[in-house]
Amino acid sequence: MNDLLTGIETAFLLILTADPEILDITSRTLTITFMSVLISTICALPLGTFIAFTEFRGKTTLISIIQTLYALPTVIVGLVCFMLLSRSGPLGFLGWMFTPYGMVFGQAILIIPIMTGLTITALQMIDPLITDTIRSLGATRVQFVKTHIREARFAIMAAIIVGFSRAISEVGTAIMVGGNIKGHTRVLTTAISLQTSMGNFSLSLALGLILLAIALIINVCMGYVQSR
Repeated sequence: MNDLLTGIETAFLLILTADPEILDITSRTLTITFMSVLISTICALPLGTFIAFTEFRGKTTLISIIQTLYALPTVIVGLVCFMLLSRSGPLGFLGWMFTPYGMVFGQAILIIPIMTGLTITALQMIDPLITDTIRSLGATRVQFVKTHIREARFAIMAAIIVGFSRAISEVGTAIMVGGNIKGHTRVLTTAISLQTSMGNFSLSLALGLILLAIALIINVCMGYVQSR
């Protein structure tokens, strides 16, 4: 109980005093997360739309595989990214190992299946009456897709929120690909892991509360946009 109260007190103290190291870690966390979500959205939205509106052999199996990847362990993603980005790996020439770029790459791989699957579900859940009406009006392929995306925009926005939440809270990929280097690749989740291993439970809890606060603020803002 004392650790809990001390952690809450420490969290407020770090925020109110604008601790430089905490601000640096928080800023890096948000930058990496937003970049990975942006890249994932650019990839997942067209891919999910294509799968949802295109009939091909094995479509059901592909969707099942994508949905299975929702539960993909972050350490597995971290291991795959490590093998791809290491000097001996096929993407080693990029020099992204132990850099924020590598962390963005890893987080994008982690959340693209989630956002793709949720986009497919959102588009497939549109009322068939709307689909039939659009077709009967002679809409082009582009108009057909744009109208469906507009109808499912709130569900798609929810998919983006889920992707953001998954990315900002992951730790396995961040440690394995980023290396948790102070001032370079250390983010909130890896800082929490480090401080916990060192026995600094109050500071770990404080960092955790800051992470939760960020997630809450983002979700509240997105909820407000949806309600508008």
